[in-house]
Amino acid sequence: MGNAQEKFGGLALYTVRNDMNKDVKATLKAVADAGYKNIEAAGYADGKFYNMSPADFKAYLKKINLRPLSAHQGSVTLENADAMMADVKAAGFKYFVVPIPPMGLFKYDAETKSLGMTGGAANLADIINTLGKKAHAAGLKLLYHNHDFEFMKDKDGIVTIDYLLEHTDPKYVNFQMDLYWVTKAGLDPIAYFEKYPGRFISWHVKDMDDQGRFAPVGKGTIDFARILAKKKLSGMKYYMVEQDQTFDGLEPLEAIKISHAGIKQLGFN
Repeated sequence: MGNAQEKFGGLALYTVRNDMNKDVKATLKAVADAGYKNIEAAGYADGKFYNMSPADFKAYLKKINLRPLSAHQGSVTLENADAMMADVKAAGFKYFVVPIPPMGLFKYDAETKSLGMTGGAANLADIINTLGKKAHAAGLKLLYHNHDFEFMKDKDGIVTIDYLLEHTDPKYVNFQMDLYWVTKAGLDPIAYFEKYPGRFISWHVKDMDDQGRFAPVGKGTIDFARILAKKKLSGMKYYMVEQDQTFDGLEPLEAIKISHAGIKQLGFN
């Protein structure tokens, strides 16, 4: 591909998780060949990333010129955090991302396909603050990644994401804004950048089709150019293309190529 020489942007490997489960090295090579420069992992278990030791994973990424930037660590607890963070650091990552309310707080309703959490915002903030300090001590930066439910009032009338933004110390805790999920919640990312400037160090860039489904970047309805114009205000240092599911026969490894062309056209670099 022509843009393989012009590598930029990041990919959340959750997008290609099924391919990663089949052949890690071939899939990572395909990600590099599609033009991506950075990756975000989402496949850690038993001290390994995609069944590779942290050192081996780091070495292979270096070999194919991919940079490990962030890792989604959904299985983190207060008890396993130190060991997990040591592995994340050893694999070369800079950012430790908490992708959902951890420690059993995240809830998924299969019937309504809705996401949610238990335990309340204050409890989550305490956990995130503790993890943030642990990450800092380990030489990492901690980010919390949103879905849509954090933007909705809970039973106590509290908007969880607002509470987290107001009750976490930016020295230890910042945020990865998923632009799709904010849009799905019916809110404007820019309003959050204006209210909490500098807190959104990373973005998940994924589009939404006219049915509300995930779509390749540039093939949906989200006005990324408008959001990108506020990059500095938001604090964004990097972004990751992500597409949780593909539809209508489109394979994830094809979708990531379409998205890479899309981020280029939109002016992401």
